[in-house]
Amino acid sequence: MNRRPRVTVVQPYLHSYRVPFYESLHADLASRGVELILALGSPTGQIAHRSDACALADAVQLPQRALRLGPKQLLWRQLGELAHTSDVLVLQHMLHCTESYAPLLRSRLRKGPPVALWGQGKAYSYRPLPLAAAAKTAMTRLADWFFAYTEQGRRDVEGWGFPSDRITVVRNSTDTRAVMAAAERTTPVQLAVLNEQYGLTPGRTALFIGGLDAPKRIPFLLRAVDRIAAQLPGFRLLVAGDGVQRGLVEESRTAVWVGRASTEQKALLGAACEVMLMPGAVGLCAVDSFALGTPIVTTHWPFHGVEFGYLEHGSNALVVPIEDDGRYADAVVGLLRNRERLRRLQDGCRAAAGSYSVEGMSGRFADGVERMLARSC
Repeated sequence: MNRRPRVTVVQPYLHSYRVPFYESLHADLASRGVELILALGSPTGQIAHRSDACALADAVQLPQRALRLGPKQLLWRQLGELAHTSDVLVLQHMLHCTESYAPLLRSRLRKGPPVALWGQGKAYSYRPLPLAAAAKTAMTRLADWFFAYTEQGRRDVEGWGFPSDRITVVRNSTDTRAVMAAAERTTPVQLAVLNEQYGLTPGRTALFIGGLDAPKRIPFLLRAVDRIAAQLPGFRLLVAGDGVQRGLVEESRTAVWVGRASTEQKALLGAACEVMLMPGAVGLCAVDSFALGTPIVTTHWPFHGVEFGYLEHGSNALVVPIEDDGRYADAVVGLLRNRERLRRLQDGCRAAAGSYSVEGMSGRFADGVERMLARSC
Protein backbone atom coordinates (compact mmCIF):
# COMPACT_ATOMS: atom_id res chain seq x y z
CA MET A 1 0.00 0.00 0.00
CA ASN A 2 1.44 3.37 -1.00
CA ARG A 3 1.93 5.84 1.83
CA ARG A 4 0.67 9.39 1.68
CA PRO A 5 3.09 12.11 0.57
CA ARG A 6 4.86 13.51 3.64
CA VAL A 7 5.79 17.15 4.23
CA THR A 8 8.05 18.00 7.16
CA VAL A 9 8.05 21.55 8.52
CA VAL A 10 11.03 22.42 10.73
CA GLN A 11 10.62 25.25 13.25
CA PRO A 12 13.09 26.67 15.80
CA TYR A 13 10.39 26.09 18.41
CA LEU A 14 6.61 26.16 18.66
CA HIS A 15 5.21 29.57 19.62
CA SER A 16 1.90 29.33 21.44
CA TYR A 17 0.28 31.55 18.79
CA ARG A 18 1.30 29.05 16.06
CA VAL A 19 -0.65 26.11 17.49
CA PRO A 20 -3.98 26.98 15.75
CA PHE A 21 -2.14 27.36 12.44
CA TYR A 22 -0.54 23.93 12.63
CA GLU A 23 -3.78 22.32 13.73
CA SER A 24 -5.49 23.87 10.71
CA LEU A 25 -2.62 22.94 8.38
CA HIS A 26 -2.71 19.34 9.59
CA ALA A 27 -6.41 19.14 8.69
CA ASP A 28 -5.98 20.96 5.36
CA LEU A 29 -3.15 18.71 4.22
CA ALA A 30 -4.89 15.55 5.44
CA SER A 31 -7.95 16.45 3.35
CA ARG A 32 -5.62 16.53 0.33
CA GLY A 33 -4.03 13.19 1.20
CA VAL A 34 -0.79 14.69 2.58
CA GLU A 35 0.81 13.88 5.92
CA LEU A 36 2.25 16.73 8.00
CA ILE A 37 5.20 16.25 10.34
CA LEU A 38 6.14 19.17 12.56
CA ALA A 39 9.75 19.02 13.77
CA LEU A 40 10.83 21.39 16.55
CA GLY A 41 13.94 22.75 18.16
CA SER A 42 14.08 24.61 21.48
CA PRO A 43 14.12 28.36 22.23
CA THR A 44 17.44 29.87 23.23
CA GLY A 45 18.81 33.16 24.58
CA GLN A 46 16.44 36.08 25.10
CA ILE A 47 13.69 34.27 23.19
CA ALA A 48 13.52 31.62 25.90
CA HIS A 49 12.67 34.34 28.46
CA ARG A 50 9.47 35.14 26.58
CA SER A 51 8.03 31.88 27.99
CA ASP A 52 5.84 31.37 24.92
CA ALA A 53 7.00 27.90 23.87
CA CYS A 54 4.52 25.05 23.99
CA ALA A 55 4.08 21.45 22.89
CA LEU A 56 1.85 19.85 20.30
CA ALA A 57 0.83 16.21 20.13
CA ASP A 58 2.78 14.19 17.53
CA ALA A 59 5.38 16.93 16.98
CA VAL A 60 8.95 15.62 16.71
CA GLN A 61 11.47 17.14 19.13
CA LEU A 62 14.82 17.48 17.40
CA PRO A 63 18.22 17.20 19.11
CA GLN A 64 19.79 20.67 19.00
CA ARG A 65 23.24 22.14 19.42
CA ALA A 66 24.26 25.78 19.74
CA LEU A 67 27.58 27.43 18.96
CA ARG A 68 28.32 30.96 20.12
CA LEU A 69 30.48 33.07 17.79
CA GLY A 70 30.90 36.42 19.55
CA PRO A 71 27.47 38.08 19.60
CA LYS A 72 26.09 35.56 17.10
CA GLN A 73 24.72 32.09 17.77
CA LEU A 74 24.61 29.25 15.27
CA LEU A 75 22.03 26.50 15.76
CA TRP A 76 21.99 23.00 14.35
CA ARG A 77 19.07 20.60 14.67
CA GLN A 78 19.51 16.96 13.79
CA LEU A 79 16.88 16.08 11.19
CA GLY A 80 17.86 12.40 11.11
CA GLU A 81 15.67 10.22 8.90
CA LEU A 82 13.27 13.12 8.23
CA ALA A 83 15.86 14.53 5.82
CA HIS A 84 15.44 11.42 3.66
CA THR A 85 11.93 10.05 4.26
CA SER A 86 10.07 13.33 3.64
CA ASP A 87 8.70 14.15 0.20
CA VAL A 88 9.02 17.87 0.93
CA LEU A 89 11.09 19.69 3.55
CA VAL A 90 10.07 23.19 4.68
CA LEU A 91 12.97 24.88 6.45
CA GLN A 92 13.57 28.25 8.04
CA HIS A 93 14.93 31.09 5.93
CA MET A 94 17.55 31.96 8.54
CA LEU A 95 21.31 31.83 8.12
CA HIS A 96 21.91 30.74 11.71
CA CYS A 97 19.69 27.65 11.28
CA THR A 98 22.52 25.56 9.86
CA GLU A 99 20.50 22.35 9.48
CA SER A 100 19.10 23.88 6.27
CA TYR A 101 22.34 23.84 4.27
CA ALA A 102 22.85 20.11 3.65
CA PRO A 103 19.22 19.46 2.54
CA LEU A 104 19.40 22.45 0.19
CA LEU A 105 22.56 21.10 -1.43
CA ARG A 106 21.18 17.54 -1.66
CA SER A 107 18.03 18.85 -3.29
CA ARG A 108 19.99 20.85 -5.82
CA LEU A 109 22.02 17.70 -6.66
CA ARG A 110 18.75 15.69 -6.90
CA LYS A 111 19.92 13.46 -4.05
CA GLY A 112 17.27 14.50 -1.55
CA PRO A 113 13.69 15.76 -1.31
CA PRO A 114 12.79 19.21 -2.64
CA VAL A 115 13.27 21.99 -0.09
CA ALA A 116 11.13 25.04 0.54
CA LEU A 117 12.27 27.98 2.63
CA TRP A 118 9.81 29.88 4.80
CA GLY A 119 10.37 33.38 6.10
CA GLN A 120 10.13 37.15 5.83
CA GLY A 121 12.38 37.69 2.85
CA LYS A 122 15.16 40.16 3.60
CA ALA A 123 16.33 40.82 7.16
CA TYR A 124 13.99 43.24 8.92
CA SER A 125 15.02 43.11 12.57
CA TYR A 126 18.66 44.07 11.96
CA ARG A 127 21.00 45.47 9.31
CA PRO A 128 22.97 42.54 7.89
CA LEU A 129 26.57 42.86 6.81
CA PRO A 130 27.05 42.70 3.03
CA LEU A 131 28.51 39.19 3.25
CA ALA A 132 25.52 37.95 5.27
CA ALA A 133 23.08 39.54 2.82
CA ALA A 134 24.87 37.87 -0.10
CA ALA A 135 24.82 34.52 1.73
CA LYS A 136 21.08 34.78 2.31
CA THR A 137 20.49 35.54 -1.37
CA ALA A 138 22.58 32.52 -2.36
CA MET A 139 20.72 30.35 0.17
CA THR A 140 17.38 31.45 -1.27
CA ARG A 141 18.36 30.60 -4.83
CA LEU A 142 19.14 27.01 -3.82
CA ALA A 143 15.55 26.42 -2.70
CA ASP A 144 12.88 24.74 -4.80
CA TRP A 145 10.06 26.86 -3.32
CA PHE A 146 9.59 29.87 -1.08
CA PHE A 147 6.78 30.48 1.41
CA ALA A 148 6.72 34.24 2.06
CA TYR A 149 4.99 35.72 5.09
CA THR A 150 3.67 38.70 3.13
CA GLU A 151 3.56 40.34 -0.30
CA GLN A 152 6.59 42.40 0.68
CA GLY A 153 8.47 39.17 1.32
CA ARG A 154 7.50 38.02 -2.17
CA ARG A 155 8.91 41.23 -3.63
CA ASP A 156 12.14 40.78 -1.65
CA VAL A 157 12.68 37.26 -2.95
CA GLU A 158 11.72 38.11 -6.53
CA GLY A 159 14.29 40.90 -6.34
CA TRP A 160 16.95 38.25 -5.73
CA GLY A 161 16.01 36.48 -8.94
CA PHE A 162 13.82 33.75 -7.44
CA PRO A 163 11.07 32.58 -9.87
CA SER A 164 7.74 34.19 -9.04
CA ASP A 165 5.80 31.02 -9.95
CA ARG A 166 7.55 29.19 -7.11
CA ILE A 167 6.58 31.64 -4.37
CA THR A 168 3.54 31.24 -2.12
CA VAL A 169 2.43 34.21 -0.01
CA VAL A 170 0.79 32.78 3.12
CA ARG A 171 -0.26 36.14 4.67
CA ASN A 172 1.13 35.54 8.16
CA SER A 173 -1.50 35.70 10.90
CA THR A 174 -2.54 34.80 14.40
CA ASP A 175 -5.93 33.23 15.20
CA THR A 176 -8.00 36.36 14.62
CA ARG A 177 -11.30 34.51 14.45
CA ALA A 178 -10.79 33.07 17.93
CA VAL A 179 -9.89 36.51 19.32
CA MET A 180 -12.94 38.15 17.73
CA ALA A 181 -15.21 35.37 19.00
CA ALA A 182 -13.75 35.80 22.49
CA ALA A 183 -14.34 39.55 22.26
CA GLU A 184 -18.01 38.93 21.52
CA ARG A 185 -18.23 36.81 24.70
CA THR A 186 -16.71 39.55 26.88
CA THR A 187 -19.31 40.94 29.29
CA PRO A 188 -19.69 44.34 30.97
CA VAL A 189 -19.27 42.61 34.32
CA GLN A 190 -15.88 41.17 33.29
CA LEU A 191 -14.80 44.58 32.07
CA ALA A 192 -15.89 46.25 35.31
CA VAL A 193 -13.94 43.70 37.34
CA LEU A 194 -10.80 44.31 35.23
CA ASN A 195 -11.14 48.09 35.59
CA GLU A 196 -11.50 47.72 39.33
CA GLN A 197 -8.58 45.30 39.60
CA TYR A 198 -6.11 47.63 37.91
CA GLY A 199 -7.69 50.99 38.70
CA LEU A 200 -8.38 51.78 35.06
CA THR A 201 -10.06 54.90 33.75
CA PRO A 202 -12.27 54.23 30.68
CA GLY A 203 -10.92 56.09 27.67
CA ARG A 204 -7.45 56.41 29.21
CA THR A 205 -6.07 52.89 28.92
CA ALA A 206 -3.67 51.43 26.34
CA LEU A 207 -2.35 47.95 25.62
CA PHE A 208 1.03 46.43 24.80
CA ILE A 209 1.26 42.80 23.61
CA GLY A 210 4.61 41.19 22.90
CA GLY A 211 8.03 40.17 24.12
CA LEU A 212 9.61 42.34 26.80
CA ASP A 213 13.04 42.70 25.26
CA ALA A 214 15.20 45.07 23.25
CA PRO A 215 13.46 44.91 19.84
CA LYS A 216 10.25 46.22 21.42
CA ARG A 217 11.96 49.37 22.81
CA ILE A 218 10.61 48.94 26.33
CA PRO A 219 12.55 51.87 27.90
CA PHE A 220 11.23 54.23 25.18
CA LEU A 221 7.71 52.93 25.77
CA LEU A 222 7.87 53.42 29.53
CA ARG A 223 9.22 56.96 29.24
CA ALA A 224 6.43 57.77 26.80
CA VAL A 225 3.61 56.40 28.99
CA ASP A 226 4.84 58.42 31.96
CA ARG A 227 4.62 61.51 29.77
CA ILE A 228 1.11 60.52 28.66
CA ALA A 229 0.00 60.05 32.26
CA ALA A 230 1.30 63.52 33.12
CA GLN A 231 -1.11 64.96 30.53
CA LEU A 232 -3.98 62.50 31.06
CA PRO A 233 -4.38 61.71 34.78
CA GLY A 234 -5.50 58.14 35.31
CA PHE A 235 -3.83 56.85 32.13
CA ARG A 236 -2.52 53.28 32.37
CA LEU A 237 -0.72 50.88 30.05
CA LEU A 238 -1.58 47.18 30.37
CA VAL A 239 1.44 45.08 29.39
CA ALA A 240 0.84 41.48 28.27
CA GLY A 241 3.96 39.44 27.61
CA ASP A 242 7.23 38.40 29.17
CA GLY A 243 10.95 38.72 28.63
CA VAL A 244 14.25 39.87 30.06
CA GLN A 245 13.03 43.48 30.53
CA ARG A 246 9.97 42.55 32.52
CA GLY A 247 11.55 44.10 35.63
CA LEU A 248 11.47 47.53 33.97
CA VAL A 249 7.72 47.21 33.49
CA GLU A 250 7.17 46.09 37.08
CA GLU A 251 9.02 49.18 38.32
CA SER A 252 6.94 51.56 36.19
CA ARG A 253 4.55 54.08 37.73
CA THR A 254 2.21 53.93 34.75
CA ALA A 255 2.52 50.46 33.22
CA VAL A 256 0.84 47.40 34.74
CA TRP A 257 2.28 43.98 33.96
CA VAL A 258 -0.54 41.45 33.51
CA GLY A 259 1.49 38.42 32.39
CA ARG A 260 1.07 36.44 29.21
CA ALA A 261 -2.46 36.61 27.88
CA SER A 262 -4.60 33.74 26.63
CA THR A 263 -7.07 34.33 23.81
CA GLU A 264 -9.86 35.08 26.30
CA GLN A 265 -7.65 37.39 28.34
CA LYS A 266 -6.41 39.16 25.23
CA ALA A 267 -9.99 39.87 24.20
CA LEU A 268 -10.82 41.27 27.63
CA LEU A 269 -7.71 43.47 27.67
CA GLY A 270 -8.56 44.75 24.20
CA ALA A 271 -12.07 45.66 25.35
CA ALA A 272 -10.61 47.78 28.15
CA CYS A 273 -8.13 49.62 25.91
CA GLU A 274 -8.44 52.33 23.29
CA VAL A 275 -5.12 51.85 21.49
CA MET A 276 -2.10 49.55 21.32
CA LEU A 277 1.27 51.19 21.96
CA MET A 278 4.12 49.54 20.03
CA PRO A 279 6.97 52.02 19.44
CA GLY A 280 9.42 49.20 18.70
CA ALA A 281 9.23 46.24 16.38
CA VAL A 282 5.74 45.68 14.96
CA GLY A 283 5.15 42.11 13.82
CA LEU A 284 2.08 39.96 14.30
CA CYS A 285 0.76 42.38 16.91
CA ALA A 286 -0.56 44.19 13.81
CA VAL A 287 -3.03 41.36 13.29
CA ASP A 288 -3.92 41.32 17.00
CA SER A 289 -4.71 45.03 16.81
CA PHE A 290 -7.10 44.43 13.92
CA ALA A 291 -8.90 41.60 15.71
CA LEU A 292 -9.22 43.65 18.91
CA GLY A 293 -10.14 46.91 17.19
CA THR A 294 -7.31 48.68 19.05
CA PRO A 295 -5.21 50.68 16.55
CA ILE A 296 -1.45 50.58 16.91
CA VAL A 297 0.50 53.76 17.55
CA THR A 298 4.06 53.15 16.43
CA THR A 299 7.09 54.97 15.00
CA HIS A 300 9.22 54.86 11.86
CA TRP A 301 11.50 52.37 13.60
CA PRO A 302 13.80 50.81 10.96
CA PHE A 303 13.56 47.30 12.44
CA HIS A 304 9.87 46.47 12.22
CA GLY A 305 8.84 42.99 11.16
CA VAL A 306 7.51 42.50 7.66
CA GLU A 307 3.93 42.55 9.04
CA PHE A 308 4.39 46.28 9.62
CA GLY A 309 3.29 46.45 6.00
CA TYR A 310 -0.23 45.48 7.09
CA LEU A 311 -0.62 48.87 8.80
CA GLU A 312 -2.05 51.85 6.95
CA HIS A 313 -1.27 55.16 8.58
CA GLY A 314 -4.42 57.16 9.14
CA SER A 315 -6.66 54.22 8.26
CA ASN A 316 -6.00 51.51 10.85
CA ALA A 317 -2.88 52.78 12.66
CA LEU A 318 -0.94 55.88 13.58
CA VAL A 319 2.74 56.02 12.62
CA VAL A 320 4.62 58.82 14.38
CA PRO A 321 7.38 60.11 12.08
CA ILE A 322 9.69 61.54 14.75
CA GLU A 323 11.88 59.29 16.91
CA ASP A 324 11.30 61.07 20.22
CA ASP A 325 9.38 59.70 23.23
CA GLY A 326 7.95 63.15 23.98
CA ARG A 327 6.54 63.57 20.48
CA TYR A 328 5.27 60.00 20.57
CA ALA A 329 3.47 60.70 23.85
CA ASP A 330 1.94 63.87 22.41
CA ALA A 331 0.64 61.91 19.42
CA VAL A 332 -1.02 59.35 21.71
CA VAL A 333 -2.58 62.09 23.86
CA GLY A 334 -3.85 63.87 20.77
CA LEU A 335 -5.43 60.66 19.48
CA LEU A 336 -7.12 59.82 22.79
CA ARG A 337 -8.56 63.33 22.93
CA ASN A 338 -9.81 63.21 19.34
CA ARG A 339 -12.59 60.67 19.73
CA GLU A 340 -13.77 60.90 16.12
CA ARG A 341 -10.31 60.18 14.73
CA LEU A 342 -9.86 57.35 17.21
CA ARG A 343 -13.20 55.84 16.19
CA ARG A 344 -12.19 55.93 12.50
CA LEU A 345 -8.95 54.08 13.25
CA GLN A 346 -10.78 51.49 15.36
CA ASP A 347 -13.27 50.96 12.53
CA GLY A 348 -10.34 50.60 10.14
CA CYS A 349 -8.86 47.87 12.32
CA ARG A 350 -12.10 45.91 12.34
CA ALA A 351 -12.40 46.26 8.57
CA ALA A 352 -8.85 44.93 8.10
CA ALA A 353 -9.33 41.97 10.44
CA GLY A 354 -11.23 39.94 7.87
CA SER A 355 -8.18 39.79 5.59
CA TYR A 356 -6.08 37.77 8.04
CA SER A 357 -6.75 34.39 9.64
CA VAL A 358 -4.94 31.13 10.37
CA GLU A 359 -7.54 29.35 8.25
CA GLY A 360 -6.68 31.45 5.21
CA MET A 361 -2.96 31.16 5.95
CA SER A 362 -3.23 27.38 6.27
CA GLY A 363 -5.16 27.07 3.01
CA ARG A 364 -2.57 29.07 1.09
CA PHE A 365 0.28 27.07 2.65
CA ALA A 366 -1.43 23.79 1.71
CA ASP A 367 -1.94 25.08 -1.86
CA GLY A 368 1.80 25.76 -2.09
CA VAL A 369 2.69 22.31 -0.76
CA GLU A 370 0.33 20.70 -3.28
CA ARG A 371 1.86 22.65 -6.17
CA MET A 372 5.34 21.77 -4.95
CA LEU A 373 4.49 18.05 -4.78
CA ALA A 374 3.00 18.16 -8.27
CA ARG A 375 6.14 19.83 -9.60
CA SER A 376 8.41 17.18 -8.09
CA CYS A 377 6.50 14.22 -9.56
